[in-house]
Amino acid sequence: MIVAGLGCRKGSTSDEVLSALDAACAAAQISRESIAALATGEIKRDEAGILELAQKLGLPLHIVEDEALLQAEPRTKTVSRHSLAKTPSSSLSEAAALAVAGDRSEILVPRLIANGATCALAATKEEV
Repeated sequence: MIVAGLGCRKGSTSDEVLSALDAACAAAQISRESIAALATGEIKRDEAGILELAQKLGLPLHIVEDEALLQAEPRTKTVSRHSLAKTPSSSLSEAAALAVAGDRSEILVPRLIANGATCALAATKEEV
């Protein structure tokens, strides 16, 4: 399962958030249809651009609690000073994606920034 973790500036449009998602999919060389779910943190619970994007794409949007972001934190790859100032994670998009993808998930694409939005992809690690 591939989960897209999202973040954005306050007031970002769904098209701006979509541009970050598309950039992450391009980096992973996967289609947008490969994404099983979207994820973000509590701080973005009411962010219209993210909510509208989930609706447009017909994907579930998981709102990740701060405690789950902290648990995923050791597996994140990038550091955002803005994220650290506002959330318990150094990368909200990465931690949210990892939390929803599961304990054995890993970052497929680290946080990318496009048009004021961020997206990171995490994939559930296959059992061997």
